[in-house]
Formats: sequence, C-alpha cells, structure tokens
Amino acid sequence: MDSTVRPISPNANANAAVAAGNGPAPARVPALPPTRRVNEPGAAARPQHAPSQLRGGLQAWDSQLQDDVARAQEALDYLERLQGQLENIKGDLAARLSGARNSRQLETRIRQLGGMLSARGKEAGGVDAQLGFSGGAPARQHFRIRGLDLAALKAAGTRTLALTVGGGPQVKVDLEGDMTSTQVAQRFDRALAPLNLHASLDEHGQLVFSSAEADWAKVKDSIVLVGAGRVTTEEVGTALEPQAWDTGNADALRQSLREVVQALARVRRSQEAASAALSAAIERMNHAKAPPPQEAQQLAQQFVDTASSPDYDSLIALTSALVGVSRDRVIALLGQG
Repeated sequence: MDSTVRPISPNANANAAVAAGNGPAPARVPALPPTRRVNEPGAAARPQHAPSQLRGGLQAWDSQLQDDVARAQEALDYLERLQGQLENIKGDLAARLSGARNSRQLETRIRQLGGMLSARGKEAGGVDAQLGFSGGAPARQHFRIRGLDLAALKAAGTRTLALTVGGGPQVKVDLEGDMTSTQVAQRFDRALAPLNLHASLDEHGQLVFSSAEADWAKVKDSIVLVGAGRVTTEEVGTALEPQAWDTGNADALRQSLREVVQALARVRRSQEAASAALSAAIERMNHAKAPPPQEAQQLAQQFVDTASSPDYDSLIALTSALVGVSRDRVIALLGQG
C-alpha cells in the first residue's frame, strides 16, 4: 500500500463530491501565477523576509503628511457644503421674517442641515461639534469640569491639584492666586497634555477642557480629582441644533437667524484654518526629501516579489501596506487634486 503523504488540492473535497454524484460542480478557481521557491534550482534569489521589509519600507513614507492632506481636503469639502446650506437657510429665514415670501423649502433645508451635522464625524475631516478646525488634528470634544471654573480656582488662591484619568498616573497642576485666566488655562494644558487632554479659554473667556472625540466615552466619567473624588463633566453643546428650531413665530425665527449667522462666521474661520493647514502640508510635500533612487527601486522590487508570492505572510504584508490608500489620497499626493 502506498503510504506517501501527498498535498491536498483546495478543491479535492468538492471534486470528490462531484465524482460521487453528491454535490454541484465546484466554481472554477483562477489559477495562481507559478511561483518558484527560493531553494528551487534556477529560482531568483529573494530575501527571506520580504513581507516584513515591505511593511517597513512603506511605513517609512510620511503617512502623517498624507493624513494631514486628506483631513484638510475633507474639511474644506464639508465646510463648503455646510456654508452653502447655511446661506440658503439664512435667506429663507430672512424672507419669512420680512413676509416677502413664505419659503416652503425652509423646513426641508433645516432637516438636510440636521443630516449634515449628524454625519460630521464621518465626513468632516476633523471639524468638531463647534464647527472649529484645529490645524488638521482629529476632532475634539469640549467639556467643562464642575467646580473647576476660573472664579472658583482664583478664589482658592495658591494650591496644587492632582488629577487622574481612567485610573492612570496622577498629573499635578500648580496654581498661584495672582495668575491670569490665560495662565491658568496654560498651566492646566501643560499638565494634562500627556493624557491627551487639553485646556483653553472659550470665546467667552471661560475655562474649557477637551479630549479626542474618539476617547470621550472613556474620559467623561473617569476623571478623578485626588482628595475630592470623581468629578462631574458637562459637554459643551454643538454649535447648531436645527432640530430644536421653531419656525412658527417671529421671535423663534430671529433666534434661528442669529444662530445661523454665528455658525457662518465659525465656518469661515474654519475654512481659513483648513486652507492654511492644506497649504502647509503641500509646502511640506514640496520640500520632502525624496528617497534615494536605489532605495526606491529596492522597495519597488520587494513589492513585486511579495505580490507574486501567494502565501499568507505576503498577503498580510500587502494588505497592511495598502491600508488607507485610496484614489483621493493618491491624487492629493500627486498634486492633481
């Protein structure tokens, strides 16, 4: 009896079922390109760790630059569409208030605006709930901490506060009684930065904190003031809440119009910030040091070698290297967007 162990074809079981009349004909599987192993006679020499080299080579490119370009472009696109929608609503509100015409599109446009704001996290490229854009960084959630307002902090005089977030390491904030509001915010900002939290003054000169939007669910109930216990956080609301607008009376229409005008001012400031971020990213791109020709050629050859090898490690290397590579990103990097 022949006891030799032979490799099993991927379609062996399906073929056996067809031969026995117990199953449908298997789908035709396209043949993979023939691959010669390194140890086969005449095979071209190939580095044993080509997949890992490929991952390392592609990661050496400035992925942060790509992210900055893509985020700024997404923000500008979103803000342009939002500006157009707000301008239309502004005109409809003014027309209804003046009695010149009763725009039947107003309610429809308000619903569309609500949909745009709901999709902000997926489409806006870093525009936050207050319609702000901060230099291309991911959007942040702003919040206040009850008891840590400027009036209370200044009244307490010189003191040291210790905070933890999520049971992590303590950070200390040293405050003096004669500090200005800006200095208090800066002192908190420096202390909290290692925890990816920030502090600043809002447009009314009040102390406000922020975390990455993606981290907010973990942060909001996990801040502890050492000696006082867990603090209460309060989200800073969105810049616009069109679902709460009342279009049935003049006073409500005037209030909605004021909110739209304020939102348009925020949008214009964010457009300027996003344009500046995009220009800065393009400037970095223009001055980026190109890889040496020999290194680029080696990377290209590694890609070809890996792509021609249908083994698991090679497929993992390819998919890892190409994560996030889209047509829009390629066009942006080529300067054709």
